Amino acid sequence: MNYNKNFFTIFGNPVSHSASPKMHNYLFKTLNIDSCYSRYLLKDGSTLRETFFKLGVVGANITVPHKEEAFKACDEVIGIAKELGVVNTIIKKDNKLIGYNTDADGFYYALSEYFPLKNALIIGAGGTAKAISKKLKNENIDVSILNRSQNRLNDYKEFKTYTWDDAHKLERYDVIINTTSAGLEDEFLPAPIEILEKLLKSTKAVVEVIYGKETPFLKEAIKRSLPYKDGSQMLLMQGVLANHHFINYEYDLKTIEKIMKKSFDI
Repeated sequence: MNYNKNFFTIFGNPVSHSASPKMHNYLFKTLNIDSCYSRYLLKDGSTLRETFFKLGVVGANITVPHKEEAFKACDEVIGIAKELGVVNTIIKKDNKLIGYNTDADGFYYALSEYFPLKNALIIGAGGTAKAISKKLKNENIDVSILNRSQNRLNDYKEFKTYTWDDAHKLERYDVIINTTSAGLEDEFLPAPIEILEKLLKSTKAVVEVIYGKETPFLKEAIKRSLPYKDGSQMLLMQGVLANHHFINYEYDLKTIEKIMKKSFDI
């Protein structure tokens, strides 16, 4: 099917590392959809709505640290994004911005290899952690949150929460998930090494939401021969779901997934 030229982008800071343009543009080219997808470094998340209209895009993905600002920018929010207060996909419709969250379902799909899971520990308390924790809870998995300080943990009152100071109370977990940006553009760990060493001794697997890099967190897991995943599968599936919205559901999810997966090989 031929479409009039549509422009899409991803907003983030940093954003130069994003593989989303490669995935979406490969699909547009394969399906002969007259559209293109770019990256946009957005330093101030509060300007997202204004920037969206100024650029003339019809759809966008939003990555760290602007997912909560993206929620505020929308005229309407649909699905789990409404519960979360976090948006990672926006579509312009009738000059209004409609927000979705495809992170949660994308992550759950990526985690399926480790099922069944009884419990999980999430490191970090930002927008990605909100999406993942809510999805896992909805699937009857017991979720705990570990964060540097208490402030952001106030948004997680329905979960067990811990800071560095009371990390000695942490239990054993089937999987440990890093949702922080530690290791993305540096060599930092998402938590002090003494805390991580104790956790990694007792977990069955780890997940790093960062992709395309062997982060210090993953290196610690590999050192201990733990099963692990990086964020590439989550990236793929959230992208598949986002693109489904972008192209107005003209192609089924399996078709989009099959094509987008090939983009990782080029």
